[in-house]
Order: sequence, then structure tokens, then C-alpha cells
Amino acid sequence: MAELRRDPIVGRWVIINTEDSMTPDDFEKEDQTPKHQATCQFCYGREHQTPPEIEASRAPGTAPNTPGWSVRVVPNKFPALRIEGNIDRRGMGVFTLANGIGAHEVVIETPDHNKALADLSKEEFLEVIRKFCSRSWSLAQDKRFKYIIIFKNFGGSAGTSVEHGHSQIIALPMVPKHVLEELEGARRYHELRERCIFCDVIQQEYQDKERIVVENKNFVVFCPYVPRYAFECWVLPKRHIPHFFEMSEEEQHDLSLILKEALWRIKSCLFNPSYNFFIHTAPVNQEYTGSYHWHIEIVPKLTREAGFEWGTGFYVVPTAPQIAAKFLKEVKFNFQI
Repeated sequence: MAELRRDPIVGRWVIINTEDSMTPDDFEKEDQTPKHQATCQFCYGREHQTPPEIEASRAPGTAPNTPGWSVRVVPNKFPALRIEGNIDRRGMGVFTLANGIGAHEVVIETPDHNKALADLSKEEFLEVIRKFCSRSWSLAQDKRFKYIIIFKNFGGSAGTSVEHGHSQIIALPMVPKHVLEELEGARRYHELRERCIFCDVIQQEYQDKERIVVENKNFVVFCPYVPRYAFECWVLPKRHIPHFFEMSEEEQHDLSLILKEALWRIKSCLFNPSYNFFIHTAPVNQEYTGSYHWHIEIVPKLTREAGFEWGTGFYVVPTAPQIAAKFLKEVKFNFQI
């Protein structure tokens, strides 16, 4: 018999297949072989094909928008939102609308077209994390913006349109609904128990012991008790910290190590699946109580949402999280990678 489980943060119910969980071999495999290197605008030597870079990690003496970089941040050529102008939020009958003001940036993670994020060296991965932090902090200085979301789409099933390794950053003039639900859940829990729900989730994972995949001094990776997707993983800092860009240098270093390992384990265990990850952090430029705890959610794209999920908000998860964690932990990870 399946189990119904309720998420303690947002109150979402899911259906978990606990008796006959699907294993990595049971899911459809995707071919992620890069195919468009000859025309890729993100490749080394084609810097003129992107908008002018905002920020980059470069070899000494190399000029902006030329070769010599290891990580580049550029404006999205086809942005969801544009940075110029005023928000002008207004009503129209029962509807509310505003101008499409925000920021949309692309973090090109490597000059190598054939190198996935999980394949970067420790030093290369750390540079990507540093760019995530520096751009988040910089965008947060614009008082028009209330939320900064960092996300990655890898593979066709995850919605990527350019196969060269990249992540995206979008600054929004309001806080998105999914984050508001987490913020409200964290606030209610803190008012009731005077503790952080995410800190308590970490302690619950240590108590239960069966869903933790990997940890280091500052972070822990686990398959949540109430996932929405098979092999979903969360990365949480052990220190209670609301904003992603408030990490110390040591925490940035430890995050680069553990996120690389988590992505490598997912890649190796699940035959290089498409995946999304996104960083949920506290809002910016508004009054905030501090009950939130930033984190990363990693979602391998092994199944598809259909009518039941869209119509009810329930998720049907074919692999129990403790089974997923067991397979991920069994992957032999080379710490020298």
C-alpha cells in the first residue's frame, strides 16, 4: 500500500510508493551527448556572440569579452524581464498587472562545451558558486527587486535550450508564490515552537539516519521525507542563515564540494538524467523576520507531471526517499575528481 505524506513546511500532500519503489534501472534513459558545439554562442572564442559580460573570472591581463575566462556572467539575450524602467504596479478591474521589470542573467559555467557542471574541478566549481553569490548580492542592491532566484536546467527534459553548461539568475520585483508558501510555513512553525522548521528537519534527518546522502562540515544533502519527485535531493546549510549570499568563504568552499558530489552521484546513479536545481533564499529589500533558512532543491527529471498532479496539487512519487538515498549513497565517488 502507498503512503500519503504531508509536507511540514507548506502542507502539501504527496503519495509515496513505499512497497514497490522504482530503482534507477526502471526509469527511461536520455542521451545527453552534446550536439551543437559548432554553433554554440557560449563557447570559447565566441564571446562576441553574447551580450557584453557583466562579470567574469579571468586570467590576468585578459580583456572583457575575449578569451581567457573560466566563468562568465552575461545578460540573457532573450530575457524574461528587462532591467530598464519602472514597475508601475496597477489594477485593471479584478486583475493586477505590472511592467516586466527585473533582471535575467546567464552564468556560463565553463569554456568547455562538453563539460557538465558535475564534471568541473573543485576549483572550477567554487568559481561558479562565487559568481552566484556576487551576482545575487549585486542584484539585491537594486531596491526595485524583492527576490533573487538562481536555477539550472540540465538536459532536454528539464527545459534547457542551450546545451553548453550554464545556470541562470532572475531578479523579480515580487516574491514568487512557491517561496511565499515556504516563508509562511516557516513563520508559523517559528511562532508555534520558537525554532526554525528547516533546522528541525535537519535534526529529524539525523535522527532517522536513512535519508542522508552525504554531508560535510557546513552542509548536508538528503532525500526529503516528503519529496515531490523520485530521487529529489535537498542541500541545506547546517548554520541557520536566511540569505544565500551571506555565506562565509568557508561555506562557499564546502557548498562547492558537496553540490558537486550530489550532482555527480545523481549523474552516476541515474545514468546522467536531465535535472533542475534552484536556490530558495530569503527575500530582499523588505522587512523580514529571519525565520527562513536558504536551501537548494535538486529535481531529477525521471517522470512527468500529468492530469492528476496538475488537477490536484498532489504528487505521485514512485521511489521512496530512503530507497533513493540508498542508491545515491552506494555510488563510488572519487574525491579527487
